Amino acid sequence: MGFEENKATDKIEGRNPVMEALRSGRTIDKILVQTGEKHGSILKILALAKEKRIAVSYVERAKLDKIASGHAHQGVIAYVAAKEYVSVGEIIKIARDRGEQPFIVICDDITDPHNLGSIIRSANAAGVHGVIISKHNSVGLSATVAKTSAGAVEFTPVAKVSSIAQTIEQLKKENVWVVGADMDGENTIHTHDFSGAVAIVIGNEGKGISHLVKERCDFMVRIPMLGKISSLNASVAGALMIYEVVRARQNK
Repeated sequence: MGFEENKATDKIEGRNPVMEALRSGRTIDKILVQTGEKHGSILKILALAKEKRIAVSYVERAKLDKIASGHAHQGVIAYVAAKEYVSVGEIIKIARDRGEQPFIVICDDITDPHNLGSIIRSANAAGVHGVIISKHNSVGLSATVAKTSAGAVEFTPVAKVSSIAQTIEQLKKENVWVVGADMDGENTIHTHDFSGAVAIVIGNEGKGISHLVKERCDFMVRIPMLGKISSLNASVAGALMIYEVVRARQNK
């Protein structure tokens, strides 16, 4: 008694509820554990999280107290996903089954749920077959993401992967061209050929695309910046890239 699952903020608080969620197979994005808590039922939670490859972060009790809905978190809070994830293979299959060239959006460590939600919304409007996000250093399909997407998470497959770089190599084996957005790109989004099977990469809000991921991209393109600032919001940059692919396909 005293434990509660807050559906509005997609949190599960308390040792027993978190353990039950793990055992039931619910999709959990990450688990927060109080620093120093490594005994009793917490050990069982940690073991099961490791087995299921769920990210665990150790935080101070003050942080747990701040984000908890009640006062019975018992040193552990889990964040559950608003929707089940799919595999990268399933996204490719969706495109092939429709007789279409794969059109994929890759989010490289997007941390703002509003940005991810907006990207998913744009992706759905443009007919993207699926979105790929990272298990690490990235926001998952939280309630805020779902709300910001205006319901698009219900219709847009999202895959969550351990390594964006390795996933890009997987996509290349499926003959998908991978194009990243970067201010030093050789071509602009208006001059690059986006026709064919393509995955576009949108980088982190502050750091952009990571060096390792950038090395894996087939092409880097830039968005023309004519004003005094040198960058755009990640979701805006993503929408511009996404619709260049739409334009290229419609002009075939």
